[in-house]
Amino acid sequence: MLVELDDTRKTQTPLRSSGVIGADIRALRVSRGWTLSDLAEALDRSVGWLSQVERDVSEPALADIRRIAGIFDLPVSFFFSDSPDTAEAAYIVRADSRRLMTDDSKGLVEGLLSPDLGGAFEIVHSVFAAGAACPQPFVRPTEEAGYVIDGSLTLIIEDERFVLNKGDSFRFAGESVSWVNEGTVPAVLIWVIAPPVY
Repeated sequence: MLVELDDTRKTQTPLRSSGVIGADIRALRVSRGWTLSDLAEALDRSVGWLSQVERDVSEPALADIRRIAGIFDLPVSFFFSDSPDTAEAAYIVRADSRRLMTDDSKGLVEGLLSPDLGGAFEIVHSVFAAGAACPQPFVRPTEEAGYVIDGSLTLIIEDERFVLNKGDSFRFAGESVSWVNEGTVPAVLIWVIAPPVY
């Protein structure tokens, strides 16, 4: 499926489906503890249809992808790639073709470094704008770790504040977490999440 999307990235080639939309949808659904019935009901679709989509037997229409993106609070472009349709796409993510997840309300831009969400974990490149903050603590059924490439980020884990600077790393699993960039420059991190949630 080729499609032109209104995206902040300017590309000269049309975007194509990632080729693993079904696996990505399944990973997103499972990470939230939803059943096939839960998501099918939210989409006003049958369980059989969703099962075929998740197994990549059939690919959803763009309207369906828009609804799915809305449910998971992701941009539609997350399910598409502007990388060449080559054998390397299953293994390699080129710097200029990452799938982006932008949340302007949090001041956060993330790029998926993993080729897809089908593995046991995902790797995300995260850029937290100066002054950016998570609006409320979150708890995920995941194990997460990260490394600060540049800047600093304050993690609040179970109400305890930890200031992380360039070169610092962290890990947490199932705790209540929040974050804020109290610095004057963007904080750049590599974040590993298992199982995938984006």
